Amino acid sequence: MISDRKLADELVEVSHALHARGWVANHDGNVTARLGADRFLATPTATSKARVDRQSLLVVDSNGERVAGTSRRFSEINLHLAVYAARDDVHAVVHAHPPYATAIACSGSPVLARPFIAEAVVSLGASIPTVPFAAPGPDAARALSGHVGDVDAVLLANHGVLTWAADLELAYLRMELVEHLARIATEAQATGGVTPLPDSALAPLLAARSKAGLGRAADAARAGQAAPVAASPRSEVSDIVREEVLRALRER
Repeated sequence: MISDRKLADELVEVSHALHARGWVANHDGNVTARLGADRFLATPTATSKARVDRQSLLVVDSNGERVAGTSRRFSEINLHLAVYAARDDVHAVVHAHPPYATAIACSGSPVLARPFIAEAVVSLGASIPTVPFAAPGPDAARALSGHVGDVDAVLLANHGVLTWAADLELAYLRMELVEHLARIATEAQATGGVTPLPDSALAPLLAARSKAGLGRAADAARAGQAAPVAASPRSEVSDIVREEVLRALRER
């Protein structure tokens, strides 16, 4: 029996919303939430997200082993656990296949790697990177681990999207934002494509992200350390942005 009924109901609600918006099909997608130390609430495998209910949920430990519930765990649990292991601030992870973002993930396009809308930097970080494809399991978790600290959303090459946050609602909203940005980028191709924000715009936006307490990079910046910034096509840009973030924070 799931002890936290409110959290279970929220997880069911998010699962149904993913299906209703066409972001999952068949048995696609999965959702988890942190219950406490070494315990995570999860959706079951081989179940449409439209049919997920409180009784079908299960609880796994940090090794992905089922400790409560009767349903089977999904094969991509290692991706979720990799996020939780790296980020104490994360309490929810959502994986789905929203069509526009998944199309970009499958095409190999870097169009979301550089931000083109200011609000997205505050919400998600300096990039929405693409994690190289790897089969579900330890290899996929290792491929993801290098990105978890910098941002709060990634594309999974030839796969879909993974988002995380302090709660289920925000993790879901970040999925919504990734799909919104992907649709904008796709529609913009008809008029020449999106234009990335200038490098000079990133520092104040990342400082605002830090002030809002969003992401691991924000924690590092508030502590006066060099805040990590997601990989950019030019490494010197990352160095400049780190310095500018710290300067912007000191001046506020």
